[in-house]
Amino acid sequence: MTDHAIDPALLSKAETLVEALPYMQRYAGETFVVKYGGHAMGDPEAAADFAEDVVLMKAVGINPIVVHGGGPQIGAMLKTLNVETSFVDGLRVTDAQTARVAEMVLSGSINKEIVSWIGRAGGRAVGISGKDGRLVTAEKVHRTQRDPDSNIERAVDLGFVGEPADVDCRLLETISKSGMIPVVAPIGVGTDGETYNINADTMAGAIAIATGAARLFLLTDVPGVLDKQKQLMPDLTPTQIATLRQDGTISGGMIPKLETCVHAVEGGVDAAVILDGRVPHAMLLEIFTRRGAGTLVRAG
Repeated sequence: MTDHAIDPALLSKAETLVEALPYMQRYAGETFVVKYGGHAMGDPEAAADFAEDVVLMKAVGINPIVVHGGGPQIGAMLKTLNVETSFVDGLRVTDAQTARVAEMVLSGSINKEIVSWIGRAGGRAVGISGKDGRLVTAEKVHRTQRDPDSNIERAVDLGFVGEPADVDCRLLETISKSGMIPVVAPIGVGTDGETYNINADTMAGAIAIATGAARLFLLTDVPGVLDKQKQLMPDLTPTQIATLRQDGTISGGMIPKLETCVHAVEGGVDAAVILDGRVPHAMLLEIFTRRGAGTLVRAG
């Protein structure tokens, strides 16, 4: 008998597949909602990795739903058009003109670009917004601000900024059952027929709850939730998150992301994960390996 040396790289690939097998079996038939952020979309190589991850999920029996953002792209277009914009608590004040630009950028260029990425990776995707099939019925967001001089709270009109009031999953189910991947722009329609711009994290969380998703992924530009020594915290519960927020460990833009995660897991989603979208194949590492990646939030 002739001895044949086995390429260590091939053996490593085989071992990776064996490690992934129980996770593939566990998640077959489950829904995963993935929020793909505006900053994470800036790198073509990272975009290709993201598309490959989503296509692989579909290939092994998972039903991915992509909800994308586009804040930086909207800001760039508004600047090009010389349209001034402002923010309140991280939400863009959206007048009628800004709303039209946001819908054009989100439902048009970004949405169709992601569909194309998935197609190039060998998958089939359908680009829609929350307006299609009345997928997401929105209601106007109301905010208040405290005047620093008088200490009096006053209402702030954010314009056409909404939040999900109802999610009708039938269109998503039809697309997924046909073997395709829904790619959703965060635009909703009000009961009065008005178009509302919706925060993509909030939209993804609402869709995850409505579909009974096993996972909600929020792809961002940080490794996950870091402690005060800047070390990754791999697992958190809502109670721990509240404590970390009180002592200042969690602050800034991480607060609304974790609020979305907590709302999702308390609404029935098995787990929500904050991941670094710049890491190649971060979602596959989280789903199919024992080590995982990012910060996973489960109900306590």
